[in-house]
Amino acid sequence: MSRANPKTVQALLKAHRIGIKKKYGQNFLIDDNILTKIVDAAALEASDVVVEIGPGLGGLTEHLIKRSSRVIAYEIDKHLIPTLEQHFAGPTFHLIHDDVLKRDIDEDIKQYAGDANDVIVVANLPYYITTPILMRCLESSKRIKRMVVMMQHEVARRITAMPDTKDYNALSIAVQYRAKATYRFKVPKSVFLPAPNVDSAVVRLDFHDKTQLPEDEETFFFAFVRAAFKQRRKTLLNNLTEFLSHEKAEIADMLDTLGIDGSRRAETLSIEDFIRLAAHFKSA
Repeated sequence: MSRANPKTVQALLKAHRIGIKKKYGQNFLIDDNILTKIVDAAALEASDVVVEIGPGLGGLTEHLIKRSSRVIAYEIDKHLIPTLEQHFAGPTFHLIHDDVLKRDIDEDIKQYAGDANDVIVVANLPYYITTPILMRCLESSKRIKRMVVMMQHEVARRITAMPDTKDYNALSIAVQYRAKATYRFKVPKSVFLPAPNVDSAVVRLDFHDKTQLPEDEETFFFAFVRAAFKQRRKTLLNNLTEFLSHEKAEIADMLDTLGIDGSRRAETLSIEDFIRLAAHFKSA
């Protein structure tokens, strides 16, 4: 029987004396139809190597092993390790008992999958560390080509938001600068055990082959974007005046030269606008 079946989940928790831990954001998915939709969104091929973050009791893992050549899974909860090792023992499953944020993901891929590139991350991410995990994968891995991840619905809307919408913010730009972000489908809170307080959603991220700025310019770019969004109700000019060393009138003139009205707010600018502005102000 599926490890996402409600009765199976309850039985596994009881048999292994596993308590559900809020500190790890544990909410076990108990709907196989949702799991199938997640794996379908990942468009896995039999030769693919998959990284799973937080396998829990292995409901999603079952699907991933059937559809890929190898699964490398990170699980931080020591109480979940025995049941995962017992059930999935074999040459195509590699379980790492550690915090993924402390790991070099590419080195782990090299250890367990050799020279495999174009690795796919598929995961039900804990709400409390969704953004750090996303950014760790986007910023530090050269082997990951795609992520299909479930997260809090509100965060999913933000990272897939377009300019001039209420959800568009600095996180939208940070993610979309590195990947094409696509909202796939909503997941109701009723399909989890225990049920969280909010609904979730699945997002697909297809990594860009290369970034638009040299690596040494990206730090300033992201600091510039964060500053522009620092106080959402303030104008672009006022937010940038607090961040840049130039006088306000000088910043207004430079914005005008670039064809940007300083009275606009940050959420009205595209990623391309921010790249152009940051490059100009960095060299000014």
